[in-house]
Order: sequence, then structure tokens, then C-alpha cells
Amino acid sequence: MLKILSPSEAASLVDAGHALLVDVREADEFASRHIPGSLSLPLSLPDNGPLACRMDSSLIFTCQTGRRTNADSGRLLSRVPGGSAFVLDGGVDGWARAGLPIAGREAAQALPIMRQVQIAARLLVLTGVLLSIFVAPPWIALAGFVGAGLSFAGMTGWCGMAQLLGMMPWNRRPA
Repeated sequence: MLKILSPSEAASLVDAGHALLVDVREADEFASRHIPGSLSLPLSLPDNGPLACRMDSSLIFTCQTGRRTNADSGRLLSRVPGGSAFVLDGGVDGWARAGLPIAGREAAQALPIMRQVQIAARLLVLTGVLLSIFVAPPWIALAGFVGAGLSFAGMTGWCGMAQLLGMMPWNRRPA
């Protein structure tokens, strides 16, 4: 299990050069809002063995709230053999609540892509079910199609709906 560090303890270690912050969220989440100087290493990437770090440095893993890092603490700890590793209490949200600096393009995107996918998928499934009840039974295929697409995304790591939503005007980066 990873030891928990408060944002102020983590900031002290990072400022002194004794620790490196590793953000395990997806790239779009990281680009939206992150701790300055942190390294982006999404949990969805393949495990390529131990993380290299100076002998006198520790790794502090973080995510949005700390739940993801706590849930995957065993896997993360295995990437730091013999070294010391921690989890940031409260994640990036906790860091911000502590009044510490935050970077990123937070205002450019209202919601992270994966939340947009969840909302769109739920609305499509609900629409398919309601249309199958009130219009014609074959509309249930819409709910099945969305479920199959989400299953495919979970197995392969590629989500067509996320790709499509990423091209929408509200998700484009300003020039």
C-alpha cells in the first residue's frame, strides 16, 4: 500500500527536489488541469517495468481525487522497486484546495472526454429503450449497439465515441 502524503508535505518534497509527482490520469484530463512539473503517465498505458528515479528521490502518484491511485496502489508500488512511493491525499483537487498552483487549459473544455462519452452513451441507451417501448421494438438495437461499442472500447482501449466527441467544436483547442 502506498503511504499517503498531504498536499503540503508533497509540495515540500517536490520543492526540495526530493520527489517527483506522477499523474496517472488520461492525457486529456492532464492537459485540462494538472500540477505544474508533474509527469503524465496514464494508468491505461502498458506497464513497461520499473520507473527510473534518482536514488535520493521519491515518487508521488496522483490522480483527480486520489481514488484511482489508491485503487491501483499495488500496481503502482510494483513500478518502484526498492524506492519510496506515495499517493497525494485528495489528488489534484486536494492540491488545489490547499491553495497550491495548478496548470492546464481547464476552461477550454467544459467536461473531460470520458465524462462526455458516459453522458452520450447513457442518453443513447435510454433513447433506444424508450423508442423500443413507445415506437417500435427494433429500436432496442440502438441500446445494444452502444453497449457493444462500450465493451469494445473497454477491451481494446479505443473508443470511437470519444474520437467523435473529440472532434466537436467545444472540444477543439483554441488557435
